Amino acid sequence: MTAYLFLISVLSVWRVTHLIQAEDGPFDVIYKLRKLAGKSFFGSLMDCFFCLSIWVALPIGIYFGNNWIERILLVLSFSAAAIFLEQIMLKKSNYP
Repeated sequence: MTAYLFLISVLSVWRVTHLIQAEDGPFDVIYKLRKLAGKSFFGSLMDCFFCLSIWVALPIGIYFGNNWIERILLVLSFSAAAIFLEQIMLKKSNYP
């Protein structure tokens, strides 16, 4: 996997995870899904960026990995990098 493809994958995982966890989405679609999910497993999942990033990274890591070890490592790497970006964005938004 090239660095360019890794970077694009990380940014995609972060974007989708952030959309589902923290935004309402176009026409409030995500908000309505979150409200529909309520306190269920999926509702709880949509509230936790850390948990959700694993699930969002899963199909991308499986697609790009060549074997099971590489797939697991890619999923964890994509998730960790997305969490890192989220933490940077949270710190940046706390400053005036």
